[in-house]
Amino acid sequence: MSFQQFLLVIRARWRVVFGIFGGVVFLAVAASLHMQKQYTAIASVVATAKADPVAGMVEPELLLGGYIATQVDIISSERVARRVVKALKLDQSPEVEQDWRNSTGGRGDVTSWLAGRLLKALVVAPSRESNVINITFKWPDPKAAAALANAFAQAYIDTNIELQVDPARQYASWFDERSRALRADFEAKQKRLSDYQSQTGIVATDERLDIENARLNELSSELVTIQAQRQDSQSRQRQVSGDNESMPEVLQSSLISGLKGSLSASEAKLQDIATNLGKNHPDYKTTEAEIASLRDRIAQETAKIVASLGSTTQVNVRRESDIAAALAAQKKRVLELKQRHDQAADLQNDVLAAQRNLDAVTLRQAQSSLESQMQQTSAVLLTSAVEPLGHSSPRLLLNTAVAIILGTFLGLGTAVFLEVLNPRIRSDQELAQVLGVPLLGNIASKNTGKRARRWAWRWLPPWPQRELALRSR
Repeated sequence: MSFQQFLLVIRARWRVVFGIFGGVVFLAVAASLHMQKQYTAIASVVATAKADPVAGMVEPELLLGGYIATQVDIISSERVARRVVKALKLDQSPEVEQDWRNSTGGRGDVTSWLAGRLLKALVVAPSRESNVINITFKWPDPKAAAALANAFAQAYIDTNIELQVDPARQYASWFDERSRALRADFEAKQKRLSDYQSQTGIVATDERLDIENARLNELSSELVTIQAQRQDSQSRQRQVSGDNESMPEVLQSSLISGLKGSLSASEAKLQDIATNLGKNHPDYKTTEAEIASLRDRIAQETAKIVASLGSTTQVNVRRESDIAAALAAQKKRVLELKQRHDQAADLQNDVLAAQRNLDAVTLRQAQSSLESQMQQTSAVLLTSAVEPLGHSSPRLLLNTAVAIILGTFLGLGTAVFLEVLNPRIRSDQELAQVLGVPLLGNIASKNTGKRARRWAWRWLPPWPQRELALRSR
């Protein structure tokens, strides 16, 4: 269909076009005037990324991209809507209860039903590239719209606090139970350590182990010394069968040295007497007897020294045996004491581990307890909703403009649709196309030509006007 044919169709069916156009506009205006007026109130809240006063750090969920979307879902949740119903006591109204019974037949919960109605009138949208969330509520009463918007904002803040406090309370309760269990375990381990220390006499600052170790070292040194002495005495005792006079003990004896000196003097005196007086002189006999006596005394003293070496060896052997036995007993005592110290150290480590666990749980319990008592949240009310001065819907001018555009397209479309269902020949070209023969001329009445020229000069573009003017001549 060409544009000329389209204009001819509109000209022929203009009553249908204008009828539909007028009907659509009339219905839009009538509906706008008849619709109940709605008032819109807006409250704004800010989800601030501030540090946790207990932990001292920024909450990690505030750094995530989906945090604002999560807050929008929380505001639009039934939990917040039910809180609004309870806060404003809307479920206690007899009219609301009657509407609920008429709508649901008394099934379900009036609070849930009313919360669903409120959520339908609620629009929650975050501001672009910011943490501001706008809570928009539309309601027939302007005062009620503002009250409901503010109630949703406050309910969201309270719910946000609950979402932070409830888990903290659960954690605090759990940590409290764990703290009691760990405290009982700590006290039991501490009592076990105290009982063991009382039984063994070991204390945390016990110095017995150091003393026993020092005693063990002394016995070891004494044993080494007495073994050296025993070996030395045995070696000297083995030398008795040889030259006794060359023994160090004999050489070091002052008595034997004195006797030997007297023996040397007597021998010299005997030699003088034998030279001067002769061997038969009484002095010679006397001196000779004195020399024999001195030699006997030297032999006796040497024998005593040799005999003392044997007794010294026996004494050293006995002392070595006694010290070895004392050393073995001391080793056993030190080992037992070390074992007791090791057991005490294990018990002490158990007590320290229980203490650390108890301290960690107590710290988390205190932190969770503080968090459960917090009344601060990341959501803050930015602006409160005020009672709107004018209604937001219906918008008469907008609805009329939309009805004009829609009515125009609907009327034109209807005219074209009717033409397609019932086509007509409205021009010479169409007639020539339908018959398939050339058109030689047409006969038109004078009045028809005049009406066509008037209509063309008013509504048609210049080129159809000239064609109709030529045809009407």
